Amino acid sequence: MKKQIIIALAISISAFSFAQKKELKAVEKAIKGNNYAEAKSALKQAESLMSAMDAKTKAEYYYLNAQALYAGGAGSMVDIDAAIESLGKVEGAYVAESNELKQTMVNSILTKGNDLYEKQDFSTSSKYFEKAYRLSEKDTTFLYYAAVTAVNVQEYDRALTLYEELKNLGYTGVEKQFYATNKESGEEDILDKAARDLYVRSGTHINPGERMTESKKPEIVKNVALIYVTKGDNEKAISAIKDAKAESPDDINLILAEANIYFKMGKNEEFKKLLEQATQMDPNNAELQYNLGVLSGEAGDVVSAKKYYDKAIQLNPSYVNAYINMAAVVLEKEKSIIEEMNNLGTSSADNKKYDELVEVRKNVYKEATPYLEKALALDSKNISAASTLMNIYSILGETAKSKEMKDKIDSINTEN
Repeated sequence: MKKQIIIALAISISAFSFAQKKELKAVEKAIKGNNYAEAKSALKQAESLMSAMDAKTKAEYYYLNAQALYAGGAGSMVDIDAAIESLGKVEGAYVAESNELKQTMVNSILTKGNDLYEKQDFSTSSKYFEKAYRLSEKDTTFLYYAAVTAVNVQEYDRALTLYEELKNLGYTGVEKQFYATNKESGEEDILDKAARDLYVRSGTHINPGERMTESKKPEIVKNVALIYVTKGDNEKAISAIKDAKAESPDDINLILAEANIYFKMGKNEEFKKLLEQATQMDPNNAELQYNLGVLSGEAGDVVSAKKYYDKAIQLNPSYVNAYINMAAVVLEKEKSIIEEMNNLGTSSADNKKYDELVEVRKNVYKEATPYLEKALALDSKNISAASTLMNIYSILGETAKSKEMKDKIDSINTEN
């Protein structure tokens, strides 16, 4: 009786094993015929036999399951996620086949991600870049691409998660870059080492060299901080920047990022202090000088505002907004003049004072006019400059110029 039971069980197990192999063979055949729906159906049947599968058969199941889900690149986002999960369960047997499928999937997913990026579908391309990383976690650059493209479409929660993962991985993006100058174009080409050496030997390239790329860590920390600002978590933003500055105290980009955070928080004194620090580090940066001019103007410090705008114009003679703001600072003096004129009485002394103030007011207009004229020369469609000039010319009695500005404004409005 005991012997019969043993034989019966042996026959049962043998039949079970045959059923497993039969189902998986059906899956393999369906996949080879690109019939992924049929493959998935057969896999469902094989799944019920999972508990009795040995390690090798399970590895085969997970490998074939990933193939069916990926569907030669036609699988949905959900299917690709499931395929990645399935490949993660392949152990021992079928590891080589699994790695080959992973590489195929990475190549296909990256191609799709790049295509979507070119079409400016940043949200979907970001998800493809992340999937490429999940398949090939040694390629942390894919995770970086996913985070950056998520920021492009303001998917801040997702971007923050990806950036935090990059920080935890210690990602810097620093890598050795090989280059050589193309003799035909005269431009520097970035190449892999083998290609660079081959081109140099063949004579198409000269001046070979290598260098380490800049770290992306400051950019990552800055974006993390700015995301926290957007989310209203300013304390975490400042903390993130200070952590980065501890590593790179002389990085002007981090100083500017911190300044921008304080600006968004409405802390103008801290903003100005950091801008002044950045200006000392980069004295030839016209934008920094301009921003200091804006802050000084808002604080009512006209002398400093004019000094900073003048410096911005010296550094960048084409800085339209610096000319506009310089004119605005000059015209600010008009308010107190008009107020004084309105408060005068009708005595002969008041009339005399009134006439004097009229001349002072005209001189203010004459001081502001060159800046506005320069701004309009640089930007012929600047309606703000044209409108202000029209009013100034009218007050100064320059009728022809005032009419010219009115015609220009009408022309700009028609084009728009």
